[in-house]
Amino acid sequence: MQVSDWLYENYKIHPETKRWIAGKECYQASQYVYFITSIDNNEIIHMEQAVVAYYLAENGYSHMAIPIPNHQGGWLTSYEDVSYMVVKGLASRTETQATNGSLLAQFHQIGSLYHYEPQAISSYGQWKQLWIDKLSWIESNVEKAAQAGATNYYRLVMDILPYLIGLSENAIQYIGESEQELRYHESDQGTISFRRYINQLQQPLMWPMELVYDHPARDIAEFLRQLFLQPHPDEAVIHFLQDYQKNRPVSIFFWRLVYARLLFPIHLYDCLEQNLSTVQDKGYEQLKDLVQLQDRYEANVSRFFEWAELDCDFLQVPMLDWL
Repeated sequence: MQVSDWLYENYKIHPETKRWIAGKECYQASQYVYFITSIDNNEIIHMEQAVVAYYLAENGYSHMAIPIPNHQGGWLTSYEDVSYMVVKGLASRTETQATNGSLLAQFHQIGSLYHYEPQAISSYGQWKQLWIDKLSWIESNVEKAAQAGATNYYRLVMDILPYLIGLSENAIQYIGESEQELRYHESDQGTISFRRYINQLQQPLMWPMELVYDHPARDIAEFLRQLFLQPHPDEAVIHFLQDYQKNRPVSIFFWRLVYARLLFPIHLYDCLEQNLSTVQDKGYEQLKDLVQLQDRYEANVSRFFEWAELDCDFLQVPMLDWL
C-alpha cells in the first residue's frame, strides 16, 4: 500500500509532498508535516510522552510535534503486524533570539508546572540505581559479545572496559553522597526534560519520543557534555550557565547533580549500546573518536565548578582530585 493511501485510509490526511526534516522522512499537507514512526517500546511510555507533548504544545511550544489519533480514535495503527504512530508538526517555525541558557530555564519552569508526574518516563531520584544497572549490563553483555567475536571493535571495548568501570564507580559514589545534600530549593523539583538534551529547543521540531521527566540538572549536564567534547568551550559554558541562573537560580544540590552526571560517562555508554548489535566498523570509529576526546572532556569537567562560579572550599562541595 502506498504511504499516501495508508495516511488517508487511517487518518484522512491527503499528503501533498514528501520532505525531510532533521533527517526524518515526512509528508506535508497544508501547513503541517506528518511523520510515521514504528512503535516497539512499551505503549505506556508513548502515551505518557504524548500527554506531555500536548501540554508543551498548549503552553507556547508550537514546534512540539504531537502524536495524533487515527480516525477510529486509536493512537497506534497496525500494518503488517507492526504498530505505527503518526506525529504531526508545523512545517515551519519562527526563529527565536533567546539564548540557550534562558530558553532551557524557561522550558524547565514550564515543565515544573506540569501537575502529574509520569511513571514510565520518569527517572527523577533514580540516577544511582539506573547507573548501577547500566554498569552491570555493560559488564555482563560486553564481555559475552567480545568472547563471541574478536573484532577490532571488541578489542577496543575490552581495552577501555576497566577505565569505564572506574569512571562509573566514581560517579555512582558521588551521586550517592550528593543525595544526602540538604542545600536544595524549589528549582530541584521534577520537570519535563529530554532523554539527551542537545539543543532541541532551537531545532525546527521537538519529538515526543525524546521527552522524559527528571531533575532539570539532567538537561544542563547533557548540554554541557556536548560542549566539553569540543575545544575551548569556556565562553559558551560560562554564558550558558549565567543565562540559565539569571532566569532560574539553582541550589548546591543542583550543582552536585550536574557534576555527578558529567562524571558518569553516558556518552561512552550510548555509543556502546548503539553499536553492540549493529555493524561494528562504524561503531569502532565512533568509539575510538570518543576515547581520544576523553582527556579533553575530563579536563573540562575539572573546571566545571570554576565556570559555575562555585567556591567549593568555602561551600564544602567535594570534587574529584584525579581530574
